Amino acid sequence: MTIPKESSTQEPRRLACSRCGTEFGCDLSGTCWCAEETARLPMPVKGEDCLCRDCLREAAASAAK
Repeated sequence: MTIPKESSTQEPRRLACSRCGTEFGCDLSGTCWCAEETARLPMPVKGEDCLCRDCLREAAASAAK
Protein backbone atom coordinates (compact mmCIF):
# COMPACT_ATOMS: atom_id res chain seq x y z
CA MET A 1 0.00 0.00 0.00
CA THR A 2 1.27 3.49 -0.80
CA ILE A 3 0.48 6.67 1.03
CA PRO A 4 -0.70 9.47 -1.27
CA LYS A 5 1.87 12.21 -1.56
CA GLU A 6 0.66 15.46 -0.06
CA SER A 7 0.83 18.43 -2.37
CA SER A 8 3.18 21.19 -1.25
CA THR A 9 1.02 23.76 -3.00
CA GLN A 10 -2.29 24.67 -1.45
CA GLU A 11 -5.33 25.35 -3.59
CA PRO A 12 -6.49 28.99 -3.45
CA ARG A 13 -9.34 29.60 -1.01
CA ARG A 14 -12.54 30.46 -2.90
CA LEU A 15 -14.26 33.53 -1.50
CA ALA A 16 -17.22 35.74 -2.26
CA CYS A 17 -16.71 39.45 -1.67
CA SER A 18 -18.48 40.55 1.52
CA ARG A 19 -19.82 43.64 -0.21
CA CYS A 20 -20.74 42.73 -3.80
CA GLY A 21 -20.65 38.91 -3.88
CA THR A 22 -18.02 38.65 -6.65
CA GLU A 23 -16.15 35.33 -6.40
CA PHE A 24 -12.37 35.31 -6.29
CA GLY A 25 -9.46 33.22 -5.03
CA CYS A 26 -7.14 33.90 -2.11
CA ASP A 27 -3.77 32.17 -2.08
CA LEU A 28 -2.92 31.60 1.58
CA SER A 29 0.78 31.26 0.74
CA GLY A 30 1.04 35.04 0.77
CA THR A 31 0.93 35.61 -2.97
CA CYS A 32 -2.67 36.85 -2.97
CA TRP A 33 -3.41 39.75 -5.32
CA CYS A 34 -4.33 41.93 -2.32
CA ALA A 35 -0.69 41.92 -1.22
CA GLU A 36 0.06 43.87 -4.43
CA GLU A 37 -2.40 46.63 -3.51
CA THR A 38 -1.03 49.87 -2.10
CA ALA A 39 -4.10 50.40 0.10
CA ARG A 40 -3.74 49.32 3.70
CA LEU A 41 -7.03 49.18 5.50
CA PRO A 42 -8.02 48.12 9.01
CA MET A 43 -9.37 44.61 9.45
CA PRO A 44 -12.85 44.08 7.99
CA VAL A 45 -15.80 45.21 10.02
CA LYS A 46 -17.62 42.64 12.12
CA GLY A 47 -19.16 39.99 9.88
CA GLU A 48 -17.07 40.87 6.82
CA ASP A 49 -14.43 38.75 5.19
CA CYS A 50 -12.11 39.68 2.32
CA LEU A 51 -13.18 42.12 -0.37
CA CYS A 52 -12.71 41.79 -4.13
CA ARG A 53 -10.19 44.07 -5.81
CA ASP A 54 -12.81 46.64 -6.88
CA CYS A 55 -14.49 46.85 -3.46
CA LEU A 56 -11.11 47.05 -1.71
CA ARG A 57 -10.10 49.95 -3.91
CA GLU A 58 -13.47 51.66 -3.36
CA ALA A 59 -13.15 51.23 0.42
CA ALA A 60 -9.59 52.61 0.31
CA ALA A 61 -10.73 55.64 -1.68
CA SER A 62 -13.56 56.30 0.79
CA ALA A 63 -11.23 55.94 3.78
CA ALA A 64 -8.78 58.42 2.22
CA LYS A 65 -11.40 61.20 2.12
